[in-house]
Amino acid sequence: MSVQPRAWPEVPEQTAVVARAAFPKGTLAMRVRDELPELFADEQFASAFGVRGRPGIPAGWLALVTVLQFAEDLTDRQAADAVRARIDWKYALGLELTDPGFDHTVLTGFRQRLVEHGLEEKVLDLLLARCVQLGLVKSRGRQRSDSTHVLAAVRSANRLDFLAETLRAALEALAAAAPDWLAGLIDAGWVRRYGARMDSYRLPHGRAERTAAAGRVGVEGFRLSEAVHASDAPMWLREIPAVTVLRTVWITQYHRTITHDGEEVSWREEKDLPPSRARLCSPYDTDARYGTKRGSGWEGYKIHLTETCDDIAVTGLPHLITNVVTTDATVTDVEVLEDIHADLDRRGLVPGEHVVDAGYTSADLMVGARREHGITLLGPLRVDNSTQTRTGDGYGRAAFTIDWDRRQVLCPQGVRSTIWSECSERGRDSVVVAFPVTACRPCPVRPQCTRSTRSGRQLMLRARDVHEAVEQARTEQATDEWKQRYAIRAGVEGTVHQAVAATGVRRCRCVGLPKTRLAHVFAATALNLIRLDAWWNGTSPGQRSTSHLARLDLAA
Repeated sequence: MSVQPRAWPEVPEQTAVVARAAFPKGTLAMRVRDELPELFADEQFASAFGVRGRPGIPAGWLALVTVLQFAEDLTDRQAADAVRARIDWKYALGLELTDPGFDHTVLTGFRQRLVEHGLEEKVLDLLLARCVQLGLVKSRGRQRSDSTHVLAAVRSANRLDFLAETLRAALEALAAAAPDWLAGLIDAGWVRRYGARMDSYRLPHGRAERTAAAGRVGVEGFRLSEAVHASDAPMWLREIPAVTVLRTVWITQYHRTITHDGEEVSWREEKDLPPSRARLCSPYDTDARYGTKRGSGWEGYKIHLTETCDDIAVTGLPHLITNVVTTDATVTDVEVLEDIHADLDRRGLVPGEHVVDAGYTSADLMVGARREHGITLLGPLRVDNSTQTRTGDGYGRAAFTIDWDRRQVLCPQGVRSTIWSECSERGRDSVVVAFPVTACRPCPVRPQCTRSTRSGRQLMLRARDVHEAVEQARTEQATDEWKQRYAIRAGVEGTVHQAVAATGVRRCRCVGLPKTRLAHVFAATALNLIRLDAWWNGTSPGQRSTSHLARLDLAA
């Protein structure tokens, strides 16, 4: 299928008349057509389509339909039905009232092409570029970010269920690809144990029974893997994705010992398992990982949303989402911040001040954001967690006076350090400072300063620019002025709620990180259109509904 670049058609007169009569105030789809004409041009997606072959549906149409689909949280089939039956969608696409539309599978193929050709960010880039032209969003303002968890489109399973289902998935794939080869390897017992999904069976409850069942699954999994990798087996069997997943899972989940008496297979204890980032949690979504946050765990991904947050009363501009990042569930917020700034720089929307929570802040990021992008990172730094600071009556790092030029540190009792050694700690430039043991041992406040009995007090300092930035930030965040500036961060919680309620980003529509990332970009673009529609309508954002009972109480 090829897409020949073409201009968007004018809205047919009959379609326009009927749409205006049916929706006098307009709808989101109609307003997008009127306010942002030809938002998605076919030329922007040309690299994902061929130049030869039967002409297909314009890529710009499919992009707009997909964005509207996410704005109303519709399935592919519902979106295709909307193109075929809804007047406002026909108005947005410039179609005749009798246009039959297209099959819903076209939307699946369109998204797949975007992923394969690296065009996941295109729709958000085009919308933000148009908003920049219209003066609706500007750089060097204030922006804020936050993240939330995303559940993978797979069933959550316990460990034994997961292992058995992984083996069953490999058997299913081999039964479809090489039935004759597999029939010579297994017997009727395998079919009885793995012929149906694992949730169709009642798994054993006792610890001993579960351990025995896990051992049997492990032995049979190793047997199948060895048969696939045997010299007389077809080489292409090893490349089947489900077989590769089986081998990966068995390496991370089982111990196998081979002796003269046979083999012993046992699953790993919890403390012996690799970290979550290196461990699969489903045989059907190999990108999903198990993550935890504030005591809650989930299997899937995380989405990070960034939006403008300047005072609407002052700027007169709506709050728009400027960036979206999707990672697996194990990636921490602090690891994503540099990617967010790089994406904003690519779009020409670097903020002057970026408001984030404690999960995104670190000393290095505060210094790096200002040095590389001129961004003031506004967020609480973690307090000094040394033993002296936690006790409340000890001498923490802040009690020492640092003379960077003379490369010395003065302790609260007036003793100067004798050792100043520059080193590298975990790839970061640091300084080790030590005080003489002859001065620390007889010191009257030694119990409040150090617990060492063989050496004097030691300090680990960061590089000068990082250390001074940390001390300044910790001093400022204790003031009322800083707290008032930081209060604006709370508004991003409403954005997360809107994303979950309006577009359903909390649950994946598809499997795999690339497709999930694409879906989140479309969701962010849809949220921007929803907000622009409210702004064009003069609807004040953040309005709270008041119940009849509350209004009665106010009237009383």
